[in-house]
Amino acid sequence: MGKSELTNIINKCCDILRTDDGISGAVHYTEVLSWLLYLKFFDDQEKLRKEMMEIGGEKYTPFLEKKYRWETWASAKSGLTGKDLISFINDDLFPYLSTLKGQKEGDPRDIISAIFANSTNRVNSGYLLRDVISEVQKIHFDIGDEIFTLSHVYEDLLKSMQEGGGNNGEFYTPRSLVRAMVKLLNPKIGETIYDPACGTGGFLAEAHLQMKDQAKTPDKRKTLNYKTFYGQEKTPLPYVLCLMNLTLHGMDYPRITKGNTLQRDIRTIEDHEKRDVILANPPFGGKEQSMIQANFPIPSNATEILFLQHMEKMLKVNGRAAVIIPEGVLFQTNKAYLDFKKKLLEECNLHSVVSLPAGVFLPYSAVKTSVIFFDKTKRTKDVWFYELPLAGDKQDKKLTKKNGITDKHFEELLKVFKDRKESERSWLVPVEKILAAQANLSASHYNPHGIESEELLEPEQYAEEIKHLLQESLGNIESLLKEL
Repeated sequence: MGKSELTNIINKCCDILRTDDGISGAVHYTEVLSWLLYLKFFDDQEKLRKEMMEIGGEKYTPFLEKKYRWETWASAKSGLTGKDLISFINDDLFPYLSTLKGQKEGDPRDIISAIFANSTNRVNSGYLLRDVISEVQKIHFDIGDEIFTLSHVYEDLLKSMQEGGGNNGEFYTPRSLVRAMVKLLNPKIGETIYDPACGTGGFLAEAHLQMKDQAKTPDKRKTLNYKTFYGQEKTPLPYVLCLMNLTLHGMDYPRITKGNTLQRDIRTIEDHEKRDVILANPPFGGKEQSMIQANFPIPSNATEILFLQHMEKMLKVNGRAAVIIPEGVLFQTNKAYLDFKKKLLEECNLHSVVSLPAGVFLPYSAVKTSVIFFDKTKRTKDVWFYELPLAGDKQDKKLTKKNGITDKHFEELLKVFKDRKESERSWLVPVEKILAAQANLSASHYNPHGIESEELLEPEQYAEEIKHLLQESLGNIESLLKEL
């Protein structure tokens, strides 16, 4: 089945679900479709496991009781529809699945339990739900190409779900940017990869996609699928969607934890918990209370500074990281921002800053962003600044909602990143000069070609940045008042 056929099935399911009075928008129908797809996926994989074990002369024991297997209750032969179907799902199926427990590490029942403990059946009509199930039945997860194709269709569904905008600074990261960051860090099998604010799992899914061809032996495949990918997400729905997304991308046991990453005191992080590669787009502009701020040596109510401290602490010796941050972090000079930037420059190797064009995160936010690259190999000697160009003809000179960033924009960066050469849009700056400038890490501040080549933002983008700075200042005033 090709992508167009799978897309048509998914779109038809969404159209059916939209008509149910329990569904309110794309977030709801995406959640329902996700757990349905997962149960169909799991059932098809069960059949494959059974065939493989029987070929090897082993007896297969199903993970689920017969009554709760997809092939039993979802088949047309079951006769379940209308109120009977809704009652079975709400009062029987979900409670059973949410309390499953694996018998050993890597047991898929742990993933099932995590998904259904954080999911809700929002469909009120069992007749509409029966129609959706009939469409899902057409997808065959025991066919490798079909799973691969559906993983991309599902990514499209997640993107469309978030087009209404992000919450608390959580935005959909353009896949071209994700792909470029993964390519630049080039993770290898045997390394661990971590995203502390993983959302729906975009960075981890892309890393798996780029690494899977390295897994040429059973041992390497086991390492890749069971011992490589780690993440944390605090919001229930993105957490469920992340597990589904990573499963569709071929991960047998994604190690995703539900919870607020920032609740962990980073002083208690031990060496065995640290990771080789960190890829992240942490929430912008969020605020945390003093109780959370106490978990960090450099207190701040700005989530981006807290996440950066967490990631620096979680990075192994010789590990490497790529993190998207708002431009304000680069040039702000209040104590928390200044102290952390000095720490990165003096205790890590903050070797590169890639300045992204304005509008990368439209329509969610107009805030300009950059990607910082650092590792734990040595002290920073110099920083390579690179301003990502807007390629193409004149109408490509500005990013918009309809004309977003693409793989083409990153072609030159992927070629020149390793050598860190200087050009009309890249320059090397000694760390001493940066520290003397109050750790200003904004690429435009050091542009040797003058103010003329600096990109001017749209008025609403400056307004968004000013709003962000005012919110930060207000948060600092509130914290001071509480102390007084």
